[in-house]
Amino acid sequence: MTITDWPRTAVDSAPDPVSPAAVSGPPAPVSRTPGTVSDAPDFVSETGNGTGTKPTPQKLTRTQKWAAAAIVAAALVLAGIGLYLSFEHVAVFAHKELRFESLGKGQLFAVGVDVGIMVMIAVDLLMAWLKRPISWIRYPVWLLTGATVVLNAASGAPEGAWKLLDYVAAGAHGVVPVLFITVVELGRTAIDRIVRPDQEERDSIPWIRWTLAPIATGRIFRRMKLWGVTSYPEMISRDQELIAYEQWLKRKYDGDVNQATEDERLPMTMAPYGYTVAQALAMPDEQEQSAQEREEEAERRRLDAETRSEVAKAESEADRLRAKGKVETVRAEVDGQTGQARAHARAQVSAAERAAELEQEALESAVVAEARAREAGAERKAAEEREAEAAADNRAAELERQAAEKRKQAAEADRVAAAEAQAIETHTIAEARCAAAEADKAAAETERAAAETRRRAAEADRLAAEETQRRALADANTQAARKREAETELATAETRLAAAEIERRAVEAEDAAKLTPRQRAVRKVARMVLAAGGAADRLPLAAIQQELAVTSPGTASEYRHEAAELLAGGYRP
Repeated sequence: MTITDWPRTAVDSAPDPVSPAAVSGPPAPVSRTPGTVSDAPDFVSETGNGTGTKPTPQKLTRTQKWAAAAIVAAALVLAGIGLYLSFEHVAVFAHKELRFESLGKGQLFAVGVDVGIMVMIAVDLLMAWLKRPISWIRYPVWLLTGATVVLNAASGAPEGAWKLLDYVAAGAHGVVPVLFITVVELGRTAIDRIVRPDQEERDSIPWIRWTLAPIATGRIFRRMKLWGVTSYPEMISRDQELIAYEQWLKRKYDGDVNQATEDERLPMTMAPYGYTVAQALAMPDEQEQSAQEREEEAERRRLDAETRSEVAKAESEADRLRAKGKVETVRAEVDGQTGQARAHARAQVSAAERAAELEQEALESAVVAEARAREAGAERKAAEEREAEAAADNRAAELERQAAEKRKQAAEADRVAAAEAQAIETHTIAEARCAAAEADKAAAETERAAAETRRRAAEADRLAAEETQRRALADANTQAARKREAETELATAETRLAAAEIERRAVEAEDAAKLTPRQRAVRKVARMVLAAGGAADRLPLAAIQQELAVTSPGTASEYRHEAAELLAGGYRP
């Protein structure tokens, strides 16, 4: 038969579900009373003072209030009587026997003891009324009351040998203080039950049991106090279960309980620690279950630690990959910007060279065209001059011919006149001579007009040559300006390329140093200050806001100030 097969017919109720977690731990306080093991008399569940059940909280009736007031008044009267008697006896005894110099000092001593007792009693009752009882304050009250009882009894002691009546007299001196303390304890208990009706009350052990079985009852009282068992019937039921279990073990092993296993002897071993039979028998399974739970908890913590370690490694790897990706992204951006700047610079240089070639070709074409135009103009002007000269020559020849014709006519007239009269000159001959003179004058005028025409043609040729020279000079200046602009753009592209390279190296250095975003921003502003000439005041706040994407001028000013301090500390990218 196993340990779980022991007969339970004597126990009808299930064990208390709250069992201790460890052997050394106290069991939970019992809140209910299980059935008894045997057919014990009904008086077992009755206590001497009737406190086995919880009082039902209810309001006092008018009669009860008057009764309570009468009790309080009687207690105050009793206190007054006790103080009066105690004061007189203790004061006289202190003056005569305790060597107080005067009766007044003895009276002060008695007043001090009595007032101290009353103050502590008042505090004890007040805190009980406020539901904040102070348990230890009762012991000084008891001690001082005991001292008062001793002093009162000593004040009635005889000077010679003690007789029976002397003992009675000494005891009579301490009756009133004892009565007063008893009334105070009753009042404190009553107040505590009134203000805390739900508090579980502790059962008292009947006096008949103390009388009939003092040693066993003392053990029961000790266990109830040590392990918080408030129910006397529950404690009796535990004892009965333990006795029944021990008898079952003796029957099983033929009276030798030592042959039982350690697990079977656990109820006897754990009984002094407040364990019931069921709790003690369930302890091995509970301990194994607790051990298994601890192992499972340790395994779970180990797995959680491994999981956290793996998660931390994964997060660290992810952070490293993100940092590497960020570096690669920045490198790609810098390389892209560098290639873009180089391509832009090459495109600008190529465009500038092509523009220069086109300008040169256009200039050459313009010069050739201009030269051809000038040659054509010169040839045209020469042809015009030749035509003008020819016309002038023709006119002169015509004039000469006309003059010759006129001279011929004149000669013919002269010959006719000479033939007719050969005498005197006539009016017609004079007119012919005038006409010949006029013809000579017109020929001279024509020659002068031809010379003027030739002079004007030479002046036009000179002006055209000067205009061509000015155009050639302007074209040369334009070509030089365009060449200088292309060189400037090339230098700017090279500067941007160098700045991009410096930025790339600075970003790599910042990534290697694992700087914070603010430190990176400050170093970027420092590089902007160096690019602006090295003076922080020359760098506009708007440029910092645009570059760092910040909206507050105050933040941009802080970045510029920190960048100036960084440059002053020797920072160079």
